[in-house]
Amino acid sequence: MPAPRLRTASVAACLALAAAPLGACGDKPTAPPRAPAVATSAADAGGMAALTTAAKKEGALNTIALPDNWANYGALIEGFERKYGIKVTVENPEGSSQDEINALKEHRGKGRAPDVVDVGDSFADSAARQGLLAPYEVAPYEDIPEDQKDPRARWSNNYGGYISIGCDAHRVKTCPATFADLRKPEYKGQVALNGNPTNSGSAFAGVYAAALANGGSFDDIQPGIDFFAELRENGNFVPVESTPATIAKGQTPISIDWDFLNLGYADEFREKGANVDWRTAIPFDGSFAEYYASGVNKDAPHPAAARLWQEYVFSPEGQNLRLGAYARPVLMDTMKKDGTLDKAAAEKLPTVEGTPTFPTEAQTEKARRTVNRGWAKAVSG
Repeated sequence: MPAPRLRTASVAACLALAAAPLGACGDKPTAPPRAPAVATSAADAGGMAALTTAAKKEGALNTIALPDNWANYGALIEGFERKYGIKVTVENPEGSSQDEINALKEHRGKGRAPDVVDVGDSFADSAARQGLLAPYEVAPYEDIPEDQKDPRARWSNNYGGYISIGCDAHRVKTCPATFADLRKPEYKGQVALNGNPTNSGSAFAGVYAAALANGGSFDDIQPGIDFFAELRENGNFVPVESTPATIAKGQTPISIDWDFLNLGYADEFREKGANVDWRTAIPFDGSFAEYYASGVNKDAPHPAAARLWQEYVFSPEGQNLRLGAYARPVLMDTMKKDGTLDKAAAEKLPTVEGTPTFPTEAQTEKARRTVNRGWAKAVSG
């Protein structure tokens, strides 16, 4: 992941207090406080203490599509509730990025609308263009790399990972390590994605990675679609959404997914004593990394709690909880420098070669249009 720009001294001093409550930072407003619903930072809302008080008064936070085993959301929600006494509700835990955007529109103005979203950054950009997200700068905003946040602060990437190939060594004699391997006839009826790439950020990234492994580029995702069409034709690809449940049942013994999910599944299976030997490989022929973005609903029913949640997931506590589940925090390099990084957790991350590059907004939008037009036809039959 690219190194972020150095923070200002004031923010560094604030976040270095990893053990201190978030209320210790940003207490002095720079101007007369504004209502949380229109505040663009904690200082803008009267300081962190004022924002925390307002959030506690609201007493609730609506979220959507946050499974407990995805990038440590179970621990993050538990930590937030324990720290602030604010009840977190999760609608449609297994939903997709597109489901989150749909909910912002469908529940607009209603008490059940999501206060915050966690989506692939291309979906975040789409939501911002539709006017669904509110500008908000968290305390370490200046440390987030420019290419990992919206220029108008409507979303910021929070954590990320690499596309990987997970495999149950109990059911697969030789686990694949590359996209090229997946063509082998021995993997007939075994290869799956985590969802449909027309609405799932992880599945879309899987197709992008396949494109890079097959002569495509950030400007040309079609080879990735063609790759899965080929796997479907030769019987290797199964259009079943891969989950821990389908893996345990043997329905999806090979799954293309984020490394933080595949690595987390391995831990989950071991802890449960499941008859699954889940192994993870990051394919060198289609290396693709991406972040997931956090954003605040412009019409959030609980605007203070929404903004406090943002501060929490970008705090050292929140970022280290991500790291504990193998997700790479967007502030990882900065935290290394200021001493707030959980070094033991960082050492458990898989080794990858080179520095990842990322598609531009225009390239991603072009790729998404291509997938939306051609995916169903490519894998039908």
